[in-house]
Amino acid sequence: MTKIHKFPTHIKWTGNRGSGTSTYKAYDRTWDMSASGKDIIHCSNDPMLGGNPSKYNPEDMLIAALASCHMLWYLHLCSEAGVTVLAYEDSPVGIGESEPSGKGKFTEAVLRPKITITADSDADKAVAIHDEIHNYCFIARSVNFPVCLEIEIIQ
Repeated sequence: MTKIHKFPTHIKWTGNRGSGTSTYKAYDRTWDMSASGKDIIHCSNDPMLGGNPSKYNPEDMLIAALASCHMLWYLHLCSEAGVTVLAYEDSPVGIGESEPSGKGKFTEAVLRPKITITADSDADKAVAIHDEIHNYCFIARSVNFPVCLEIEIIQ
């Protein structure tokens, strides 16, 4: 039987400078994101669209969610396959495009996991496990753009 999951969050616009959206430049593109029992994340729009570059934007969060989901499933599948991971880091990048109208979309994401495994772990298996993740990861199974991998295994 299919199991339903819910991920409730709350966003609150914080960019009213006093006159709301009376003009396009009269307000900030900032908000707070929260969920019950979790820290608040202060967010903004992409800097190309007038956002604050020191705050996370939706595009940052989507690519980080994609990379995080990949990492968590990778660690899980490695533990089941007898591959011992000692360290994992990633510097993913999302590639997007914008039309003159302002409509935008991601065209691809590149995950660049750099993984350290023990000397007695099978490096070929450590690489192959990445191919299984797309069968499980909520985020990867939900996006409509290709997710490419540039894997580095250190032993």
